[in-house]
This record gives sequence, C-alpha cells and structure tokens, in this order.
Amino acid sequence: MKVAVVGATGMVGEVMLKILTERNFPITDLLLVASERSVGKKLIFKDKEHTVISLADAVAALPDIAIFSAGGDTSLEWAPKFAEAGATVIDNSSAWRMDSTKKLVVPEINANQLTADDKIIANPNCSTIQMVLALHPLHKKYQMKRVVVSTYQSVSGTGVKAVQQLENEIAGIQGEMAYPYPIGKNALPHCDVFLENGYTKEEMKLAREPQKILDDRTFSVSATAVRIPTAGGHSEAVNVEFHNDFDLSEVRKLLSETPGITVQDNPDTNTYPMPMYAHGKDDVFVGRIRRDETQPNTLNMWVVSDNLRKGAATNAVQIAEYLVENNLIKNNKPAIS
Repeated sequence: MKVAVVGATGMVGEVMLKILTERNFPITDLLLVASERSVGKKLIFKDKEHTVISLADAVAALPDIAIFSAGGDTSLEWAPKFAEAGATVIDNSSAWRMDSTKKLVVPEINANQLTADDKIIANPNCSTIQMVLALHPLHKKYQMKRVVVSTYQSVSGTGVKAVQQLENEIAGIQGEMAYPYPIGKNALPHCDVFLENGYTKEEMKLAREPQKILDDRTFSVSATAVRIPTAGGHSEAVNVEFHNDFDLSEVRKLLSETPGITVQDNPDTNTYPMPMYAHGKDDVFVGRIRRDETQPNTLNMWVVSDNLRKGAATNAVQIAEYLVENNLIKNNKPAIS
C-alpha cells in the first residue's frame, strides 16, 4: 500500500504519522508531502528517514491512498488531481464536507456507505466528530429533535501559531498573535470566521455536518463555539431534546456499549471527562449525564475528545483502515504509455 500524507509537517500531519505507526497501518511505500517551503525536509517514520516531497511529485508517484491535512485551498486544488491519478483521498479540511457528491464519514457511524468509487472522502470537523459519536446511539433509540451545544475548544484546533501564542503568554513573552486578543486567562467566543448570520463558520459546521453524517435532517443543531486556553482536547456541553423519553441508566448503557466511547460519569468520586484525560487517546469521553429538568425528554451531557486524534488524524486513518479491510481501494491507476 503506497500512502501519501499531505501536510506531513503540520500539527495534524505529525499526529497522523504517529497513529499510522501505532495502528500498524499496512504501508509499503510512504510519501511525505508538504508545501514547497518544506520540500527537502527530513522526517522520521518507523526509525527510517524520509524526505518531504512536493504535491506534484506525490501525484506522479501514484499513491493508493492520500490522506490530506493541508487546508481547504490545497485540498480543492490537489485532491481531484490525486483522485484522477488513481488515489483514494481522505481529506481533513472543510473543502469537501458539504459537497453533495462526497461522503462525510465517521467510521463507527457510516463507513458502510463507502464504495470503491468514492475517490474523495471527507473527514468531519473535529468538534462534530466527538459530538455525533455520542449522539448517534441515542438518536437511534430516542430520535433527536433539537441539539444545543456550547464548545470549549483547545488552541491546538487553530494550529501551531495559536499554541505558540498561549505558550508565549504563559512565559510572559511578547510574540506573534494567532488571535485578535490574548488567549491566556481568557475565553474567545470566536472559532473560525464570522458569517453574515452572526454565527462563526465553526458553529455552522456543527449545525450542518451532523445532519449529513446521520443522513437525517429532521433534527436541528444550534452551536456556540468558544476557544479556551487549553493546549489540547475539545470539550462540549451538549443539550439534546428527543421525541421520545429516556431512562438515564439506559442512556449510560447505550453509550458504554458504543465502540469509541468511554463513559466517565460518577459525581460521587468527581469522575467526569476532562481534556487532560483525553490527551493522547482515541476515545470520546462522555460524562455529566443528567436530565434537563426544565423541559421533557431532554438530556445534558459533557463530551470531551483529543481533537488532533479522533477529531482529525485517527478518524482519517480509521477510514483508510475500513477501505483496506473491505477491499475498496481500486487499482485504477492511469496506464503509462
């Protein structure tokens, strides 16, 4: 299996390489790909040195799978070129998520929709993945009506520049700003850019992506996304109203039995999800499970996950694993004349 990792020098790219190693993904030839300014850099994968190559050279190398984490503009330009060269592209940007011709996949939920003809597959937004994984088993049982979510998102979701800003502020160093305000000792209700409707792009991803993943537009999602001074891990306060009533013990059982979810929910021992527990792990952690006493059939829960792993890299690698295990990688490379 010839695999290209596009954006290999970025934060998600680095985690991607780590997860490919941890999960022992079947790679016979690895292509590490980045922008022109990073071409020629040396990176280590499984104790072997690899040289970063350009996008054009990676396309010419005809990979079987190309995992992208290089930004929307790069994906829009280059993902079709990789696909035309026979690669199956798994894209971590927002470029293709709401494209009606592309599938938006969380493997535990809808990987079974994938076919060998899907040449560009979209990885959902990090905050969407953890929320929808927790909502999916509950939606099947009780049928969601409305979700209200407030997120508490790590600076790592913005990128290395934001992590550096936080580290500089902690150390008392003046440096480049990723945000319009200090992030240390602060909370910014501003994730991604503001849109004409007053919501941010991040908030609208949370509103729209779950409907596509679950293939159901009978429920709605209203979101407020907030950036907080944590270095890794996104947290979410999720309020979900169902059409049907539920039993809390059954809710906990459903979540506990869902692959990819760990329930941490014991107020008596102060047991609840936190980013420090989720760091470096692939599960989505759910706790503070309780009934909303202000209206019928409504549940509150607290959902936490490592945004660089399950929220990005791990989910992408799991998609690749599904494709390989189910023989969905077509050998349709262009003939060489």
